[in-house]
Amino acid sequence: MAGMNELDKMRSGQCYDYAAPAVDASLQHARGLCARLQTMTVQDADYRDVMEDLIPGFPKSSEIMPPFHCDHGSGIIIGEHVFINYNCTMLDEGPIKIGNHVLIGPNCSFYTPQHPKDYMERRNPTETGHPITVGDDTWLGGNVTVCPGVTIGSRCIIAAGSVVVGDIPDDCMAAGNPAVVKRRLNG
Repeated sequence: MAGMNELDKMRSGQCYDYAAPAVDASLQHARGLCARLQTMTVQDADYRDVMEDLIPGFPKSSEIMPPFHCDHGSGIIIGEHVFINYNCTMLDEGPIKIGNHVLIGPNCSFYTPQHPKDYMERRNPTETGHPITVGDDTWLGGNVTVCPGVTIGSRCIIAAGSVVVGDIPDDCMAAGNPAVVKRRLNG
């Protein structure tokens, strides 16, 4: 699409230049805010201001326990009544959408970037971002990794240590590396 800047390309899933000045400025902004969070608790007076600057629209009913790491922050959408435990990493080149009433255990990681498969192309500062979605009322145990392009349905449980490489339907418990549905829930 003509006229798109590198940030627009990044958010739309197109190949983009991650060394472009606008992308770098976004990264630097988020890095500064994440660095401030490392010395805070959720009770600190400026915690909410930093979170709202980092993640636009961050709900007052939700909490992210520092330390927290992300690439941009602006690609993250957090629902109401979400709790994200310590040491979460969200690489939000593609959008990361977390539904309402979601619980995320410590040390969870969400990776949207995908580098080129061809080794010669990987020498260039290019990648694509693929969205991640987590539905309402879902619980991710500690140390869960969610890979690019994955949708996890509503009312799911993802067992601790799982690596989610493919979509998980609503009302399922999944576990393993790669995570597979072990059983249906709520039915």
